[in-house]
Amino acid sequence: MTRSYSIIETVELCKVDFKQICETSAATIIRNVDGTKTLIKWDGPNPTFFPELTSLEGPYTNDEIKIILETEAWFKEEEEEEEELGDPI
Repeated sequence: MTRSYSIIETVELCKVDFKQICETSAATIIRNVDGTKTLIKWDGPNPTFFPELTSLEGPYTNDEIKIILETEAWFKEEEEEEEELGDPI
Protein backbone atom coordinates (compact mmCIF):
# COMPACT_ATOMS: atom_id res chain seq x y z
CA MET A 1 0.00 0.00 0.00
CA THR A 2 1.33 3.43 -0.89
CA ARG A 3 1.49 6.18 1.71
CA SER A 4 0.31 9.59 0.52
CA TYR A 5 0.60 13.06 2.04
CA SER A 6 -1.34 16.31 1.82
CA ILE A 7 -1.13 19.71 3.42
CA ILE A 8 -4.13 21.62 4.74
CA GLU A 9 -4.67 24.80 6.73
CA THR A 10 -4.85 24.06 10.45
CA VAL A 11 -8.24 25.79 10.70
CA GLU A 12 -9.66 22.86 8.72
CA LEU A 13 -8.59 20.21 11.23
CA CYS A 14 -12.18 20.10 12.49
CA LYS A 15 -13.11 18.53 9.11
CA VAL A 16 -10.55 15.71 9.39
CA ASP A 17 -11.72 12.20 10.26
CA PHE A 18 -8.66 10.91 12.14
CA LYS A 19 -9.84 7.32 11.69
CA GLN A 20 -8.99 7.66 7.98
CA ILE A 21 -5.42 8.97 8.36
CA CYS A 22 -2.23 7.93 10.17
CA GLU A 23 -2.36 10.71 12.77
CA THR A 24 -4.58 10.00 15.76
CA SER A 25 -5.60 13.54 16.74
CA ALA A 26 -4.90 17.22 16.18
CA ALA A 27 -2.25 16.91 18.89
CA THR A 28 -0.19 14.39 16.88
CA ILE A 29 0.09 16.27 13.59
CA ILE A 30 3.05 18.10 12.13
CA ARG A 31 2.55 21.84 11.75
CA ASN A 32 4.56 24.33 9.73
CA VAL A 33 6.77 26.91 11.47
CA ASP A 34 4.04 29.55 11.81
CA GLY A 35 1.36 26.99 12.72
CA THR A 36 -0.98 27.83 9.82
CA LYS A 37 -0.66 24.55 7.91
CA THR A 38 -0.47 20.90 8.80
CA LEU A 39 0.60 17.67 7.16
CA ILE A 40 -1.70 14.66 7.02
CA LYS A 41 -0.78 11.20 5.77
CA TRP A 42 -2.73 8.10 4.88
CA ASP A 43 -2.41 4.70 3.23
CA GLY A 44 -4.59 3.64 0.32
CA PRO A 45 -7.32 5.67 -1.36
CA ASN A 46 -7.90 9.34 -0.55
CA PRO A 47 -9.90 9.92 2.64
CA THR A 48 -13.61 10.55 2.09
CA PHE A 49 -13.52 13.94 3.87
CA PHE A 50 -11.22 15.47 1.20
CA PRO A 51 -14.07 17.13 -0.79
CA GLU A 52 -14.89 19.19 2.33
CA LEU A 53 -11.38 20.70 2.47
CA THR A 54 -10.86 24.02 0.70
CA SER A 55 -7.13 24.35 1.39
CA LEU A 56 -6.04 20.87 0.27
CA GLU A 57 -2.56 20.70 -1.28
CA GLY A 58 -1.42 17.41 -2.80
CA PRO A 59 -1.51 14.48 -2.61
CA TYR A 60 2.26 14.18 -2.51
CA THR A 61 4.58 11.18 -2.62
CA ASN A 62 7.12 10.50 0.13
CA ASP A 63 9.91 12.03 -1.97
CA GLU A 64 7.85 15.14 -2.73
CA ILE A 65 6.83 15.77 0.89
CA LYS A 66 10.44 15.37 2.09
CA ILE A 67 11.43 18.28 -0.17
CA ILE A 68 8.55 20.42 1.11
CA LEU A 69 9.32 19.68 4.77
CA GLU A 70 12.92 20.81 4.29
CA THR A 71 11.85 24.35 3.32
CA GLU A 72 11.95 27.31 5.70
CA ALA A 73 8.16 27.23 5.99
CA TRP A 74 8.35 23.80 7.63
CA PHE A 75 11.80 23.58 9.17
CA LYS A 76 13.45 26.17 11.37
CA GLU A 77 17.08 25.62 12.20
CA GLU A 78 17.95 26.39 15.79
CA GLU A 79 20.62 29.01 16.33
CA GLU A 80 23.98 27.62 17.20
CA GLU A 81 24.60 27.31 20.92
CA GLU A 82 27.60 29.65 20.81
CA GLU A 83 25.48 32.47 19.38
CA GLU A 84 22.89 32.02 22.11
CA LEU A 85 25.43 32.04 24.94
CA GLY A 86 27.33 35.08 23.69
CA ASP A 87 30.95 35.89 24.48
CA PRO A 88 32.59 34.13 27.42
CA ILE A 89 33.22 36.27 30.52
